[in-house]
Amino acid sequence: MRPRIRRGAAGIVTILLALGATLTGAGTALASPRAAPTTGQCTAETRLAATPPALDQLQSTSAWTVTRGAGVVVAVVDSGVAANNPHLAGAIAGGIDLVGDGMGQGGYADLDGHGTAIAGEIAARRIGGSGVLGLAPDARILSVRVFSSTGDQAKRAGTGPSIARLAEGIRVAAAARAQIINVSLSTDSDDPGLRAAVAYATAAGSLVVASAGNSNGDYAVGANGANGVNGVRYPANDPGVLGVTAVNTAGQATSASIHGPHIAVAAPGQNVLTSSSLGGDCVYASDAPATSFSTGYAAAAAALVAGAYPNEKPAQWIYRLEASAVRPSAGVRDNQLGWGIVQPYDALTLIPGAGVPGPIDPDGKEAAVSARTTQGVSPLQHQVLPEAAARQIAGLAGLTAAILVSGIAVIGLYLRRRRAVQPGPRLSRAAE
Repeated sequence: MRPRIRRGAAGIVTILLALGATLTGAGTALASPRAAPTTGQCTAETRLAATPPALDQLQSTSAWTVTRGAGVVVAVVDSGVAANNPHLAGAIAGGIDLVGDGMGQGGYADLDGHGTAIAGEIAARRIGGSGVLGLAPDARILSVRVFSSTGDQAKRAGTGPSIARLAEGIRVAAAARAQIINVSLSTDSDDPGLRAAVAYATAAGSLVVASAGNSNGDYAVGANGANGVNGVRYPANDPGVLGVTAVNTAGQATSASIHGPHIAVAAPGQNVLTSSSLGGDCVYASDAPATSFSTGYAAAAAALVAGAYPNEKPAQWIYRLEASAVRPSAGVRDNQLGWGIVQPYDALTLIPGAGVPGPIDPDGKEAAVSARTTQGVSPLQHQVLPEAAARQIAGLAGLTAAILVSGIAVIGLYLRRRRAVQPGPRLSRAAE
């Protein structure tokens, strides 16, 4: 299906949230989301009738015939969630404030706006006059507030993002039995406390879904001397974490995101229509894809998988998402897209085992094609569009008659071309 970019009325604000200013915690640097100057204002009354374009890219209609995420709690470890947004009425499972500045109202306030936007991507409910809807619209949100904002005043007051509070937030979310833990923050420091928190969450049965980071020029080298925008990020690179990079509206990886071995999958991260902390609707990351938002959509996809397979472990949920993702070569991951762009319906209907090219099934069923990693590929060389592949395949079908009369050499050429355009493995599906 061709991604459709729907826009609201002229003059509606577009806000860019990016992994921006480097903030310190326990002597290390944490990349955190930052709101750029706006060109307008999203108010409590702002309603955008368009449907979030990412829902088309993420097989939402088909996935919802299987599950809408009921029974799943997704912890948003972030700036808090504004529970007064009507899209989130009935979606809030609880709130925890770890900042302690008196402004969090138990995790139900969001001075920065970032956490509310992520929560809406995941579990926004439909309201009158608005097209905003989450990818897992029956899931519930646990708000774990770990920073107040990314401004200078918050940094001076010690209420900005910190690695120590992020680690605590992951632990608290796991202790509260959240099946999915969304972390749209990243650091270049392989912090032992953060790694231990992730291990605790995984052992408790929670899946941590984390941002791979943005290379927007605002990210500074951390205390450990990482390679600037090109280094791996944590907790995305920690064992058991689903690390997520962003693709643009055309389904392409771009230089706006950090790429590397810490990427497991990709998801849409541009022109994100979701809930605002002011109470209305808003569009975020219109200028370039942002991994904060791709992480939100990947977490929602994970929530759908967890809802359909509650007895599986986090490693099995990861396997479903990785094996079913659409990618240039069925059995190959790379450092630009990981295993590819998540496809929730395909993940839900995947039959694990031999014959599924890609990652190794954690249950021990060996994949038909072993996992390999390609190196040195520019992110701008990647274009993974299911609809483009479909158009190419349809065109090849139209050439069948000519091929039949062209001889064996032409048939061989056709077969080679057809293999080259396949976007990913052919997966077993439920009835559509």
